[in-house]
Amino acid sequence: MCGIVAYIGRKPARELLIEGLRRLEYRGYDSAGIAVLDGGLTVVRAVGRVSALSDRLDKQTDFDGTLGIAHTRWATHGTVTEANAHPHRDDKAGICLVHNGIIENYTTLKRLLEDRGHRFVTETDTEVLAMLIGELYEGDLEAAVQGALREVTGAYAIAVICEREPDTLVVARKGSPLMVGVGKDEYIVASDPSAIVAHTTRAFPLEDYNVVRLRRDGIRTSTIDNTPVTPKMMQLELDLEQAELGQFQHFMQKEIFEQPAALRNTIRGRITPHGDSIVLGGLTRYSKELVRARRMILTAQGTALHAAMIGEYLLEDLARIPTEVEYASEFRYRNPIIEDGTVVIAVSQSGETADTLAALAEAKDRGALALGVVNAVGSTMSRETDAGVYLRVGPEIGVASTKAFTGQVMVLALLSLYLARRRHMSRERCEWMLAELASVPDKMERVLEQADHVREVTLKYVERENWLFLGRGYNYPTALEGALKLKEISYIHAEGMPAAEMKHGPIALIDDGMPAVFIATKGSQYDKVINNIEEVRSRGGHVIAVATEGDTEIAQHARDVLYIPDIAEPLSPILAVVPLQLMAYEAAVARGHDVDRPRNLAKSVTVE
Repeated sequence: MCGIVAYIGRKPARELLIEGLRRLEYRGYDSAGIAVLDGGLTVVRAVGRVSALSDRLDKQTDFDGTLGIAHTRWATHGTVTEANAHPHRDDKAGICLVHNGIIENYTTLKRLLEDRGHRFVTETDTEVLAMLIGELYEGDLEAAVQGALREVTGAYAIAVICEREPDTLVVARKGSPLMVGVGKDEYIVASDPSAIVAHTTRAFPLEDYNVVRLRRDGIRTSTIDNTPVTPKMMQLELDLEQAELGQFQHFMQKEIFEQPAALRNTIRGRITPHGDSIVLGGLTRYSKELVRARRMILTAQGTALHAAMIGEYLLEDLARIPTEVEYASEFRYRNPIIEDGTVVIAVSQSGETADTLAALAEAKDRGALALGVVNAVGSTMSRETDAGVYLRVGPEIGVASTKAFTGQVMVLALLSLYLARRRHMSRERCEWMLAELASVPDKMERVLEQADHVREVTLKYVERENWLFLGRGYNYPTALEGALKLKEISYIHAEGMPAAEMKHGPIALIDDGMPAVFIATKGSQYDKVINNIEEVRSRGGHVIAVATEGDTEIAQHARDVLYIPDIAEPLSPILAVVPLQLMAYEAAVARGHDVDRPRNLAKSVTVE
């Protein structure tokens, strides 16, 4: 969730490391720091943005070294202070490191190290790891790191340097992503490929318990038990232009408007030329097991969980497979029942979400077939699942997910139709649904043409501190997602729920002028939604409706209407969510918030 960049080579490390940190800013952080070896070890840290760190570095004259480490921190242990910012040092051996993750047994280790004379100056678990490596250091940094990691429990991605070994960088990983980029006489290590790809497209991800010693003349990869490992080299495919703002004010805005093109990439080549069947190459090997599946479990967190909830409707309605959705953070710890014929589908943008990876591991241990619906190629989830489907929506920089959500729903719709056709669905019905699916990008462009109207509507209510989002059936999860988006970036309290649930308690919240956003598209429960709207209106609430084009009746029930094109009901969430994304974006801008870096949030949550 925080960011690591490290470099060893022939170039001055300072600017390369700062550039890398800037490319990782989207992941979310509250402080930053850098350490460079140049004769001696120099460490500079700052609370706030990377720009604050860069300003401090401008006053330094001793930062010309070609070996260094850098970090953006998202606080877990200890408050947001300069002292708690990374990198952290030991007190004896000249060890310095940066760390993502959580060392769960740090209090026990800290007491042990204090008994041996070490004195701590921070509140962090990371300083404990630095001290432990220093305690074990006997002239071989790689061996000291391996020994220390055999003593810790928890998650880590670390990059370590030592004043006594000015030509060595040691990195390691368990449960938190880390990748080594390989250049000519240089190596760039980062927790995200966006910090590597400007310098090299050849890289390899570290697997759990891998330790890599990097020197300018070569590398050595092993386990924490010193067993040699052969890394698996890959070609990075990230286009740096996709990570630039271009004409847009914020990455979230850019990614909202990228959705039609992104979804064309998602479905490209996956619907046969005649439009009568689906090709999902990543599932071919397991197609028979999937068709015979007795039960599906979708597991995810946050926005991905809302996509999974729509997936539950799709799989049960279209493919007729019993399906349930689980918070990944709960699934692992509640002794889940995994029977023969159970398929577990993990849904994630980054493929590095710690809770979802833990749930995935639990499902595999219990014998489930594990699938992934993932955006990031080469991510841990893509490597740990038995099979899967990539979203192909491109890098998502904004912390609040938009195009990944619609990509996830699109992939889950493809999967549901893939299974439905093989289980029971007629060719004619499948062809019609696929035609509807193929029409989504063009129809989404029509929704985006209403962005100015969405802004006007949003500004009417932006000062209100409490909102409701309500929907039924397929669009109950859409309501949850709309509320989450508004909370994430505008800091307005919003609650999403099934429209019918409102009268069982939450209706007490409604007062004069309270904004209530209803997803009221034409569908099987349209009349019921109208009834729920009237319950809100009669108590003074102001209704904003997301409705189907051509619906003239809805204007009699709502103060404001945002229209989307007509589409098959199972696919309506993909269009209905777009006005809600725009509404959240406009509310955040109007309230003066940092849209792409909302407070307290991180893009990829790699700790439990």
